[in-house]
Parts: sequence; structure tokens; C-alpha cells
Amino acid sequence: MGDYSKALEFYEKSLKIREKALPPNHPELAISYNNIGGVYNDMGDYSKALEFYEKSHKIRENALPSNHPDLAISYNNIGQVYNNLGDYSKALEFYEKSLKIREKALPPNHPELAISYNNIGGVYNNMGDYSKALEFYEKSLKIREQALPSNHTDLASSYNNIGGVYDNIGDYSKALEFYEKSHKILEKALPPNHPHLAISYNNIGGGDN
Repeated sequence: MGDYSKALEFYEKSLKIREKALPPNHPELAISYNNIGGVYNDMGDYSKALEFYEKSHKIRENALPSNHPDLAISYNNIGQVYNNLGDYSKALEFYEKSLKIREKALPPNHPELAISYNNIGGVYNNMGDYSKALEFYEKSLKIREQALPSNHTDLASSYNNIGGVYDNIGDYSKALEFYEKSHKILEKALPPNHPHLAISYNNIGGGDN
């Protein structure tokens, strides 16, 4: 709901109980630290986000086998913070660690792989490497088209991201095609005053986000 102070208040209550009741390397503590890190990330407090994500990761690294999917989530979250900070080489490093685990642990059409490919595509897009961005966004889309219903909002996200790359390289007819595919899904899935729809209209209109 975007009420971050309330979210933090309850996550911290939960953490307080877990810190008293559990040994310091218990996986449930990692969940608490991860959740708190997520709130700080959403709030744009990236140093705090990194601090809690790394606490979470440290526990998971000690408690879990090196190919455990929860470690992939940790690497992914840390990568996201570095991406938000504009440290793209670090972001790629962590996203690729996450992808490596997921490729070994999951079937090739699993939605979590789509998330990894999408995130890596996003870093390349931010770096201005648009051919690489397209390559990874399309890998992500391929999985989502196979694994998800045709009106799923993750598909809208994929179409929007691909539209954004075409927009960046100046192929406006292609950009429009993908933006409109995205918009069609969002129009059905979201209430008419949802901010994502505003972004969608803006993209189709050719404005800056």
C-alpha cells in the first residue's frame, strides 16, 4: 500500500521476537532482515536496504547449500539496490550470480528465470547497451508468454520494457506496438486511476517518465 513507516513498524516487531527466540543464524531472521531491506529499498534509502539485505544474505550463506533458491533471491535483491544506485557493474555481478543458481535449480521456463533475465535486461538498458537489453528482455518475455495467462501484468511489464528499448533506439513504430500491448493488459487489470496506467499513457504519448 506504500505505507512504509507502518510496514517497518510491523517488520521490526516481528524481528524483535525472532531475535529473542531464535539463534542468530536462523533462516527466519534472514526473512525478517530481507523484508526490512525491501522496505528501505522501496523508500529509496539504499544504504539501509543494502545493510539489511547483506545481513539476510550472510545468514543464508551460512545456513543453506550454495545452490539454494533463497540465495538467488538474496543476490537478486542486492543487485537491485546496486542498480538503483547506478552501480551497474555491481548490479550485473549480483544478478548473474542469482541467474546462475536459478538456471541450475529451476526448469527452463520457470517465472523466476524470467525475473532474472528481465533484471539483467534492465541493467543493460540503463547502461545504453540496447541490443543486450533486448536480448534479455526477449528471453524473459518468451518464458512469460509460455508460463503466464495472456492478461498477466508481468507480460505488460515485459512488453513495456521492450517498448522502452525500441523507444531509446528511435524505432518508434515498434515502441508503440509494444507500449500498446502493455497498455491493453493494464487497462483490463488495473483500476482506472492506477499510477501504472498514467505511465502507460505517458509512454504512448512519447513523454518523459
